[in-house]
Amino acid sequence: MVFYIIGLGLGDHLDITVKGLEAVKTCKQIYLESYTSILGINRLKLQEFYGKEVIEADRECCETGIDEILQNVSIDLQNNYAFLVVGDPFCATTHTDLFLRAVKLGIKVEVIHNASIINAIGCTGLQVYRFGETVSVPFFTEKWKPYSFYPKIKANLDHNLHTLVLLDIKVKEISEENLARGKKIYEAPKFMSTQIAVQQIIESDKQLGLNSIDEKTKCFGVARVGFETQKIVSGFLHEFLDIDMGPPLHSFVICAKELHPIEEEMFQFYRNNQQKID
Repeated sequence: MVFYIIGLGLGDHLDITVKGLEAVKTCKQIYLESYTSILGINRLKLQEFYGKEVIEADRECCETGIDEILQNVSIDLQNNYAFLVVGDPFCATTHTDLFLRAVKLGIKVEVIHNASIINAIGCTGLQVYRFGETVSVPFFTEKWKPYSFYPKIKANLDHNLHTLVLLDIKVKEISEENLARGKKIYEAPKFMSTQIAVQQIIESDKQLGLNSIDEKTKCFGVARVGFETQKIVSGFLHEFLDIDMGPPLHSFVICAKELHPIEEEMFQFYRNNQQKID
């Protein structure tokens, strides 16, 4: 018996590796994690491609139901199971925790890797080894505005490193009001755009008084990486307040203060390309 944690890559159902597909075909049950990211196709399309049922593992399942799943796996010595992850399995803490829980139960775990935004961000032309710590920007609310991510951006800039900014997604969330009333009513899915992210980044810099960004800060916006509709735009930070990157998912990059000549050439290429489209 093997418990597979399989990366699906960034695009559609065809992005799974041959090794991953062969593993899926041997499995009794297949779970699709839909909490930390989303796949560009629906679950039914995967079922049709695999010829097997695919069970959605939403936020509730990942946070409260995963122990029961692993317990069932641990006592079944005859069958294989698969947990499908958008991108690469080890690019989210949730999946590392899943790995550790399974191992502690004595389950044999095999991880099959794939592309993720962490390495695919090289599509901007920025050198991947020049990136510092990745940051995640959550949706601000009237009562909750965590600026804690921003000092990490400043630290990267101070060390002349790029920053990959991952943008918040909210899927199957329950509002505070419904939660207080005990009503299990889910809000509509919500995906942060680069425009909202930039607004919050500028606000954070201002509120913390760090003055780490200005009108000369170079950035990249990327959307739907891995799909035919992939979009890459370069420009200065404040320009992204007015740039519509289209449907999700979006990611953002704040460039290091100094660019390598090839990086600068790629920055100008995508900037000129966007101007032609406009």
